[in-house]
Amino acid sequence: MKILIKNAQIVNEGKIIKNDILIENDLISKINAQISEEADQIIDAEGKYLLPGVIDDQVHFREPGLTHKGDIESESRSAIAGGTTSFIEQPNTVPNAVTQELLADKYEIASQKAYANYGFMMGGTNDNLEEVLKTNPRNVPGIKLFLGSSTGNMLVDNPETLENIFSNTKMLIAVHCEDEATIRANTQKYMDVYGEDIPVKFHHLIRSEEACYKSSSKAVELAKKTGARLHVFHLSTAKEMELFRNDIPLKDTKDHSRSLCASFDIH
Repeated sequence: MKILIKNAQIVNEGKIIKNDILIENDLISKINAQISEEADQIIDAEGKYLLPGVIDDQVHFREPGLTHKGDIESESRSAIAGGTTSFIEQPNTVPNAVTQELLADKYEIASQKAYANYGFMMGGTNDNLEEVLKTNPRNVPGIKLFLGSSTGNMLVDNPETLENIFSNTKMLIAVHCEDEATIRANTQKYMDVYGEDIPVKFHHLIRSEEACYKSSSKAVELAKKTGARLHVFHLSTAKEMELFRNDIPLKDTKDHSRSLCASFDIH
């Protein structure tokens, strides 16, 4: 199957260039100013922009176990509609993807239902190091650790466990950084006043700037100590920016033995 896209304004690597694109068996085989090969389908993109598909590195598609909210089929179709052609899904489904068998189940579901390219992160816990270290880096994009409590049994707050994971895997380690002890202390303070029914307006004071920074700084320190590849998900405070440097060109980061990066929440 060949598809030829003609006269597209291709947006790529900071430039806009008018070119043709030939796609063979779902893969781009040629980009050139003029392509005259025969094709099964020809699309005239005159006056239109052609952009690379977005890669979303943190999605929650809720399958298995929470499909009343969404599933791999419905959410990947939505992703495609919005220009996201590849996604990396998180392990806090039900059950949590914290064994190789449960992770494989998600890949099997996606092979039947996903409309976009897919990857699934392996989840870490305080007691599944052996399973984490079995993870195949050829098809799994990374290890996901919740350093503050989330859903299920995915809290990783044991310092020895953390250091073992950081020291013993060469895979990317993606972390959700909120200090659990700080969260619990803040929660108790508001429970003393409001009981179990704490108003939602205090959420940002319970999962506070201090909780975020304390956890992120520990993760960065551990990555520097062990040489682990660290990605901090959804930074949301300016103070945490101090933990990262931005003077290395992206093209050169692969040459560094340690890689620290972050993604951000936009509010």
